Amino acid sequence: MQARKYAAEVIGTFWLTFAGCGSAVIAAGFPQVGIGLLGVSLAFGLTVVTMAYAIGHISGCHLNPAVTVGLAAGGRFPSSQVVPYIVAQVVGGILGALVLYLIARGAPGFDLAKGFASNGYGEHSPGQYSLVAGFLVEVVMTMMFLFIIMGSTHGKAPAGFAPLAIGLGLCLIHLVSIPVTNTSVNPARSTGPALFVGGWALQQLWLFWVAPIIGGILGGVIYRWLSEEPEGQIVGNAPAE
Repeated sequence: MQARKYAAEVIGTFWLTFAGCGSAVIAAGFPQVGIGLLGVSLAFGLTVVTMAYAIGHISGCHLNPAVTVGLAAGGRFPSSQVVPYIVAQVVGGILGALVLYLIARGAPGFDLAKGFASNGYGEHSPGQYSLVAGFLVEVVMTMMFLFIIMGSTHGKAPAGFAPLAIGLGLCLIHLVSIPVTNTSVNPARSTGPALFVGGWALQQLWLFWVAPIIGGILGGVIYRWLSEEPEGQIVGNAPAE
């Protein structure tokens, strides 16, 4: 049933947004034992690893509109399922941000104005990086993320290791790009927190849809050209059990 795939994407994207952004909002700056940039990067990677093993056989574990579009561009996912998958992912991202907000506001001093793990550029970039820098890093990082996904799920890739490669790839992406945009590479992950912060976060949200989707398409198309097809798996077209 297609409904099971969509539900899996809702749950998986919920987990990515809640646990990944939660590591930044709740744990990154905690006095003396904060996990810092390295911890947040690892947390995002772990959300993908854990969900890939949990729901990969159901939905393909995209958890990301840019991944879904990129896989379709790379010939690994049916175009007819792109919109339903994206809707499910955005719903999951919003639910993840909602639960995180309900928990985080229980702490004294909680303030949405601190950003709530939203993505931004210019004065809202952690390192004050420009719009151009933010756009470039989001395109390149998402492109390489799709490249990793396409390669690790290729029919000739070592079996069973794709979740680790993809999760470690996302961890590396965060290690590099958190200072630039707070790292999106995922429009659904960006949309959830932005809806709660409002204002500048919603005004800048366009970048974190446009740039990752461009990067996803580039990664999918380039890998499709580079690799020997049709050895790759149809990621997300497995039968629901």
